[in-house]
Amino acid sequence: MYCAMKLGRSPRTEQRLSTRIHQPLAAPAELHQIWALDFMSDALYGGRAFRRLNFLRLQSILVWVLLLAAAHHGYGASEPQRTLIERAKSLELSTPYVPPPGDALEHEASGYAKILCSSVFVTGLDPRFVAENVGYFTAPYEERAKLRITKIDRAKQIVEVSLPNGTVRQAVRVGSQGCVTLPIGRSQVFFTPSAVKSTLPNPNTQPWPMGDILPSDGMPAEIDQQAIERALKTADDPAGMTAALLITYKGRIVAEHYGEHITYLTPLEGWSMGKSIVASLLGVLIREHAYSLSQPAPIPQWQAPGDPRAKITVADIMHMSSGLRIRSPADPDFDERGPYPDHLYLYTGSIDSFNYAATRPLEWPPNTVGRYRNTDPVLASYLIRLAVEKRHEDYHAFPQRELFDRIGIRTMVLDVDPYGNFLTQGYEQGSARDWARLANLYLQGGVWNGERILTNEFVRFVRTPAPAWEADGRPIYGGFFWLNEDLRFPVPKDSFLMAGAGGQFVFIIPSRQLVIVRLGHYKGVAAGTAALRNALPMIVNAVPPAS
Repeated sequence: MYCAMKLGRSPRTEQRLSTRIHQPLAAPAELHQIWALDFMSDALYGGRAFRRLNFLRLQSILVWVLLLAAAHHGYGASEPQRTLIERAKSLELSTPYVPPPGDALEHEASGYAKILCSSVFVTGLDPRFVAENVGYFTAPYEERAKLRITKIDRAKQIVEVSLPNGTVRQAVRVGSQGCVTLPIGRSQVFFTPSAVKSTLPNPNTQPWPMGDILPSDGMPAEIDQQAIERALKTADDPAGMTAALLITYKGRIVAEHYGEHITYLTPLEGWSMGKSIVASLLGVLIREHAYSLSQPAPIPQWQAPGDPRAKITVADIMHMSSGLRIRSPADPDFDERGPYPDHLYLYTGSIDSFNYAATRPLEWPPNTVGRYRNTDPVLASYLIRLAVEKRHEDYHAFPQRELFDRIGIRTMVLDVDPYGNFLTQGYEQGSARDWARLANLYLQGGVWNGERILTNEFVRFVRTPAPAWEADGRPIYGGFFWLNEDLRFPVPKDSFLMAGAGGQFVFIIPSRQLVIVRLGHYKGVAAGTAALRNALPMIVNAVPPAS
């Protein structure tokens, strides 16, 4: 069409156009009379950027061609998508879907207040920067114009966001449990906040990885330092708003770069990378024999006689294959027109998230269909709370005492809902160095400084394709970790990764003994992810294969 209309002009040709008489936009006199062509840039929930071409010809029929790097809509679906949808339909159970209550803008205001609270009081960013650049996932940028920031109280660490109808959503920082958006009309949470302090000494007194003193000798001789430097420059596209980029080789930091006002101690938004924290905490409990992967998950709401959800195992939950019925933007048949997705409501609803997830009915039999839905990591967090409180231990201190303190993590903040339940399916902040520490625990097979934190079998489990995802021809998800089986990223096939909205990534590459951490501000997701993809092969090729 471009050739036929002689639109393929050289961009170097400059031409002064003659003055034109402005005419009103023409409206078609009847149906099927016009063309429409539109390029769009977008990003998936995990931060993966893509471009698409919407191409409509309105003549005898409507043709919609979507050219997607990774599509996530049901309409106009590609053949693989249709196969996914049809297979799921063939297995679907006859259970009702009840959408989340409340108004979508109220939920988005909840997300906005929480993002402002965490980014200002935990990360330390300027509120104006946050409003423009941070946390679009639960507070879409285009909806922010409808909302008004009415209070940022630094002394009390409270943020208020008002809706056009006068409704106020309030988020408050509570103890060491991060920021919480309160239910409308309520001024307090339903639990007693607490201060959880690390028992570790000052990190400036300990060598890496337990502390932050880096070795003073030179880099390992086998590293191509010039290639690493080129990779850092390649990844640092200003439009990408990269906040932190860190590389470790054999557990040693070999390069790190930080954006303006960011340091190696700054806790940054991680979004769904938190699911891998949930995996790790559950892995600790599995090593301690509180659970096994194969056992039915002892969720209290599923224990009535004949409840089919009682067959869901711990492994099914970690595989994102429980089969519970909700709506998620990652569903291949997701309809953006509504209703508001449960996947987001579990962040923004100001509810008891554990009870909400546990009371969803089955959409498919367990371990038959894999879908990226927040019900499963929320239920995994529920299992963690059940096991910790059964032992009469401090639930809110458990992550720091049983995992973080043992591997040198000091900056991680895990947010909760108003009932004190961790929302670590995506509400958490941590520094690049602390994400690197967690990744190196997995690179080292679950062992840290000679101490076993996770079993070798568990580490192997999280990086093995989930059966239900394999059945769909998508061996891309393990146990709350993404896999690179389809080589979607230009890194070795054995790589597995944490990924979060807005371009947050942690790559674990055993065949090169590498960990690569990239954290960024949400607005730069498209350019930042593209720049990272260009830099990844440079980093991989800068070190030799593992012997």
